[in-house]
Amino acid sequence: MKKYLVSTLALVALLPFALAQAPAPVAAPAAPAAAPTPPVHVDASAAIEKKDATGKFQKRHADFLARGKEGPMGVLFLGDSITEGWTKAPHIWEHYYGKMQPANFGIGGDQTQHVVWRIENGELDGIHPKVVVLMLGTNNSGSHTADEIAAADKKIVAMIRAKIPETKVLLLAIFPRGPSKDRQTNAVTERTIGLAAKAMATITAANDQLAKLDDGVNIRYLDVGKKFLGDDGKIPSIIMPDQLHPTAAGYQLWAEAMQPLLVEMMK
Repeated sequence: MKKYLVSTLALVALLPFALAQAPAPVAAPAAPAAAPTPPVHVDASAAIEKKDATGKFQKRHADFLARGKEGPMGVLFLGDSITEGWTKAPHIWEHYYGKMQPANFGIGGDQTQHVVWRIENGELDGIHPKVVVLMLGTNNSGSHTADEIAAADKKIVAMIRAKIPETKVLLLAIFPRGPSKDRQTNAVTERTIGLAAKAMATITAANDQLAKLDDGVNIRYLDVGKKFLGDDGKIPSIIMPDQLHPTAAGYQLWAEAMQPLLVEMMK
């Protein structure tokens, strides 16, 4: 027993020395980093329902369906937040369009694919406006090419003509936009200037294609973009403080520039 105890104690005494001499365990090779998932490219001409946490898109869509059943409609404005923003200038809206039995089907943030979905889901069913005023595509300018935007707007014009063939389409050039303020610095930066320049290049190229849709009768194209620019070629803050959405002064310029052609088309 004593012999066994001595042997055990000897082993215990040698254990630290053995551990010190043992080779360090080899670390397992690190797993290769996962490749970043490329962003999914959305078809600008597809019918895509917009999902938002507020439910605003669906509510506005339901309101538009209800408006279509309420009564006559002479002129329909179809578009995104710039169109929806006519609510900021109700006196101008009433002055120019009040006698035209107007309707405003604009939803903030909409891209072309969202309007395609709205049309496919009943917004033009059962209505017979004399003119649809369409201006759409600025929200696509950061993620789609000019060709894609023009093709999507061309599809929407074709959908309008197919669903309500007696209705004429006043197709507006996509409005100009300028550099926004950086969210972190609350200032215009080289980055936001670059993004705006890229977006405007896309918008200009898309407008060049949209102009070719004018057939002189049922589809008319109108570019009022220069009305929003100062002598220096920039957008004055009094017209678009965020370089995208018009103020009441901006809507006044829009209405004045569009009125002659709209009145002609309403006859």
